[in-house]
Amino acid sequence: MFLSLVMSQNVFPYYDIMLKNLSLLNIRLQNTPSIPYLMHPPEFVIKPRSHTVWEKQCVRLHCTVSGWPDPRVVWYKNNVAIDPLANPGKYKLESRYNVHSLEINRCDFDDTAQYHASAMNSKGEQSAFASIVVKRFKGDVDESLPSPRLSEYGITFQTHIVDQFGVSFGREGETMSLGCTVIIYPALNRYQPEVEWYRDDVLLSPSKWTHMHWSGDRATLTLTHLNKEDEGLYTLRVTTKSGYETYSAYVFVRDADAEVEGAPGAPLDVRCLDANKDYIIVTWKQPAVDGGNSILGYFVDRCEVGTTHWIQCNDTPVKFARFPVTGLVEGRSYTFRVRAVNKSGMSRPSRVSEPVAAMDPADRARMRGTSAPWTGQIIVTEEEPAEGVVPGRPLELQVTEATKNYVVLSWKPPGEKGLEGVMYYVEKCVSGTDNWQRVNTEIPVKSPRFALFDLAEGKSYSFRVRCCNSAGVGEPSDPTEATTVGDKLDIPSAPGKVVPTRNTDTSVVVSWEASRDAKELVGYYIESSVVGSNVWEPCNNKPVNATRFICHGLMTGETYVFRVRAVNAAGLSQFSPESEPVEVKAAIDVSATPHGANGTNTRSSPTPPVPSNCSSLTWQWDSSPAPPYGITVLECVRDSMVLAWKQPNFIGGADITGYFVDYREVIDGVPGKWHEANIRAVSERAYRVSDLKENKKYQFQVRAANMAGVGIPSLPSNTFLCEEWTIAVPGPPHDLQIREVRSDSLVLLWKPPVYQGRDPVNGFYVDIKEAEAPEEAWRGVNNKIKNLKEGETYVFRVRAQNKAGVGNTSDVTEPVPAVTKPGSKEIVVDVDDDGIISLNFECCDMTPDSKFVWSKNYEEISDASRLTVETKGNKSKAVFKTPGEEDVGIYSCLVTHTDGASASYTLSEEELKRLLEISHDHKFPIIPLKSELAVELLEKGKVRFWLQAEKISPNGKVDYIFNDNAVSQGEKYKMNFDKNTGVIEMIMESLTPADEGTYTFQLQDGKATNQSSLVLIGDVFKQLQQESEFQRKEWFRKQGPHFIEYLGYEVTPECCVILKCKVGNMKKETSALWYKDGHEIKSDEHLGFTEGVLKLEIAQISKKDAGVYEVVLKDDRGKDTSTLNLTDQGFKDLMNEVFSFIANSSTPLKVTSTDEGIRLYTFVSYYNDLLQVTWHYKDSAIAFSDRIKSGVVGEQLWLQISEPTEKDMGKYAIEFNDGKGGLRRTLELSGQDRARVAGGLPDVVTIQEGKALNLTCNISGNPVPEVTWLKNDREITSDEHCILKFESGKFASFTITGVNTSDSGKYSILVKNKYGTESGDFTVSVFIPDEAGGKKK
Repeated sequence: MFLSLVMSQNVFPYYDIMLKNLSLLNIRLQNTPSIPYLMHPPEFVIKPRSHTVWEKQCVRLHCTVSGWPDPRVVWYKNNVAIDPLANPGKYKLESRYNVHSLEINRCDFDDTAQYHASAMNSKGEQSAFASIVVKRFKGDVDESLPSPRLSEYGITFQTHIVDQFGVSFGREGETMSLGCTVIIYPALNRYQPEVEWYRDDVLLSPSKWTHMHWSGDRATLTLTHLNKEDEGLYTLRVTTKSGYETYSAYVFVRDADAEVEGAPGAPLDVRCLDANKDYIIVTWKQPAVDGGNSILGYFVDRCEVGTTHWIQCNDTPVKFARFPVTGLVEGRSYTFRVRAVNKSGMSRPSRVSEPVAAMDPADRARMRGTSAPWTGQIIVTEEEPAEGVVPGRPLELQVTEATKNYVVLSWKPPGEKGLEGVMYYVEKCVSGTDNWQRVNTEIPVKSPRFALFDLAEGKSYSFRVRCCNSAGVGEPSDPTEATTVGDKLDIPSAPGKVVPTRNTDTSVVVSWEASRDAKELVGYYIESSVVGSNVWEPCNNKPVNATRFICHGLMTGETYVFRVRAVNAAGLSQFSPESEPVEVKAAIDVSATPHGANGTNTRSSPTPPVPSNCSSLTWQWDSSPAPPYGITVLECVRDSMVLAWKQPNFIGGADITGYFVDYREVIDGVPGKWHEANIRAVSERAYRVSDLKENKKYQFQVRAANMAGVGIPSLPSNTFLCEEWTIAVPGPPHDLQIREVRSDSLVLLWKPPVYQGRDPVNGFYVDIKEAEAPEEAWRGVNNKIKNLKEGETYVFRVRAQNKAGVGNTSDVTEPVPAVTKPGSKEIVVDVDDDGIISLNFECCDMTPDSKFVWSKNYEEISDASRLTVETKGNKSKAVFKTPGEEDVGIYSCLVTHTDGASASYTLSEEELKRLLEISHDHKFPIIPLKSELAVELLEKGKVRFWLQAEKISPNGKVDYIFNDNAVSQGEKYKMNFDKNTGVIEMIMESLTPADEGTYTFQLQDGKATNQSSLVLIGDVFKQLQQESEFQRKEWFRKQGPHFIEYLGYEVTPECCVILKCKVGNMKKETSALWYKDGHEIKSDEHLGFTEGVLKLEIAQISKKDAGVYEVVLKDDRGKDTSTLNLTDQGFKDLMNEVFSFIANSSTPLKVTSTDEGIRLYTFVSYYNDLLQVTWHYKDSAIAFSDRIKSGVVGEQLWLQISEPTEKDMGKYAIEFNDGKGGLRRTLELSGQDRARVAGGLPDVVTIQEGKALNLTCNISGNPVPEVTWLKNDREITSDEHCILKFESGKFASFTITGVNTSDSGKYSILVKNKYGTESGDFTVSVFIPDEAGGKKK
């Protein structure tokens, strides 16, 4: 067992729906089903407003309610539901477009009360309250005291209606009188009451059809000539200064005998609508009797007032119960009648309509209206004559009504029409054309409305109107939108389930489900048939608007079935399903009726005290219920108390239909006289007793009622003080119910407190204890209890909590043993072979009166749109119609009149998904496929369509479908079906354009089916066809010498181009010939053939090598050709690849100094004259000049900068263009100096032998240059004789410690860095002094 205690809204959120909206706790179930996010509880957008009115005035309360599903709104007066049928003419309820209203007619003091509207749907309930105070014109009576009622004579009148007329039956054409004797006490000679007659809550006035007479003590209504319009509920209302009394009974009017056997009954309720100069729309209601054959249509007749000549208005019968009559004379008055026709003949005519004049509504209003009041001023104006003015265009043309027989147009007159007035021409045009035709070619229309006939049903038309007068015809109006000729109003759907209920010995109450989505519903016709006779008779001849009707005039003891159909202007619906048979007799036989003899719930006198030995009464199955018990108070305010009680232990021979509550005041411990708290039975086990006195003490008693009568009252309750509760915590929950008792679990339900305290209830506590345990053993259920002790007896109680704290406990439940009763069943879910999902419950201990009650989330299922309940014997099945997310929830079934037989089943989202999958598999069993239909190409270009089934029996078969046509084995199609492997294939030799379309394999194996389709159209088919043809050609090509790889090219790292192709199936006799531009290339060292590869090498490619190259293989088996186009773009692509190899072989960009300046250069492995390079300086192409030049020397590409300056510093790049991304080599010269010899060296040095020579020069450059000394162009190195030094990167020195003649010669200093090289030269001459003349060496 799972039992949960809810501490707050946040503690156990999964109980949110059940505890707050449903006020129940499922002890066994852990999860609340998810509700679709679109559903939400009712909400009052506009609440009803309180009113204060004078006596005899009417008052209306209205409200607007939103919610989904659409809420059902019930109006209450002092917490008692208002029933308009119980007080004819008093109340009128309307609900339209979520706006709900309550109208109270002729208010009196009894109408002073608190009213509230309660809106309910599956998500919850909301109420909105308003008060009505009725005041009197006289101010000498304390309005706070509703009684005694003092008239202006100072006395109170008592009115009694006796000698009443009963349910009456008449026939068309007869005369009927209804009368009652009225006794008014005291009788005053000069005082006359107000006597009124109503039919279906509509006040009747004297006419040629109804005569009224009041003799002083008898009121009489005479219906002079009965027609079906006279059928209805007639009410006599007698009003005095002290109030009013009413009496009602139903009058039925049957059809007169048909003049032709088998002809239908006469139509009824003929009325005239939209009367104007040119036509009048006549409406009527279809008859209930069609004579045994369907009604073909109706004829409308007219008669000019003052004559007796009737003229038929339509040549062919119309089926729509509305027709525009044309051809009338302006200003004359007409009456109308309607006749129905079927294949047997014509009906009698209906009652004639009221006279109506053929004139515009404005003219009719002026004739009926009163003159304007005198203003004391006359204004004379003079208008310029407007003769000769052509009227303007009509305005706001629209189609106001359209059927398959006619279309009605309306418009507004033009603004410019002159003084003489205008008439109109109407034009029509078939949609999609521009051919306008004038409809009224002879006589213009006088009114801004017109009815068009003779239109083709199903076609679409546009309409326009022109104005005309003596000056001419004006411009047309804007055309209407296209209007299709046909009935816009559909015949209503058939009503739903019909339920008959026994009423009296001659009547049965019939109720039914309303037609779904019915538009402009007129009402319903009910028919009855004695079981076995197959003869149906109408129960009413005038449509009723309700979904409940009492069928009178039935034969006692006979068994009847009933059916219903709906009616609107379009026609009558199909009949509803026939009801279950019902025997006509009083509701229930009573063998022991303590109260309310003969099955009537009379409460006209105070209830006698309960006998002291009531507990020893023997209750029989055909009796009224036993007394309720356990009366408690749920809420108390200043002048009212809400009571609750427990259901009787024995309900009698039928289900309890309601309860009656009595109360009495207790003064000083002495009980007073019992008073009735409610006149009409209440269905709930809770009721608010109003009009109590504050701080007074009261006792209460309750009686239960069923169809057998009202039972004896309960024992008087404890004495309760009527004082307003002001405590902050909630009142006690009530109506605790225990269901689904098992050995380890049960379900506990309850209703929330009536008194919520200062704040709304946000949770509940559930307490449990063993039945025999002391009070201290009560313990709260804080966690889920998995197991109850089998055989132990438990009791439960519930407490509500709000923000202020925990309220009082509910009444303790009756002791419940944790025992699974023998024969207890659980709800079983089933999916049948047709895929229908159902919940099944079986009860083994049913009684003859037991019923299965199915609930969702523990609310009884009343809406059959989601599932239907089928009960047969002791088994009941709830069948889902279209299972979906909205069906997720807890489903339970309770069997009445048993010892608590019940069970529940949780339909979660996961479970629903599983069931839907099973349902789909059962409903549509399929052959599983390993692979869907696919297509592939075989050798020689054959096309294979194939699929594979997982498993298929030897009885399986396959249909091959192409474009919805079956194909079979033949020359074109080859089919194979391997039932062992499940592989199914269809092979075609080739594809032609005629084979484009959809291919389908349809599999059947018993009931199971499957199919797979493949669509081959458009580009997909063309591609497959081309591939098939290619494969076919390839196969034939490869039978001889052929190319395995077609002719292509390859560029080697040495930038050599090789044309090559791979061949196969060669033999000695096979020849391979090379061609360029059609000329054969003679064999030389460039051609080669190794390992099946033919090659042609082009060593240094140039423009002359561009052309179309071709290789031809040929022998006696066939010929194959491969071509390579190396012209234009093909040659350009080849050279780009060559250029790419050249670029990648380039060395990094370097710089060197020259006599003129500096040179930037790179080397490539191979240079081609077609190679395009671009030199860049600072990312911009260099503009060459005499100072900056570029060129190529061998494989060196260079850029020469003469006499460089600081402006030439920066980033240089060479870009190789290969048609793709290209390749760049870069060099940065920014902020650097080339090597220089600044000075210090002489040109010639003459020195004596043996002397020391020391020369120094300045060196500059960044980076620091390398210094090299040369003698006679040969490098010398430093040694002991010649010392060479380079110090501080600036000073280079040359020292010879002792010169000799061998040191004479040409010397040079060479300085070099990455940005340049420079040299300095000098000559050394050594002489010997002792030689004559100092000869030099």
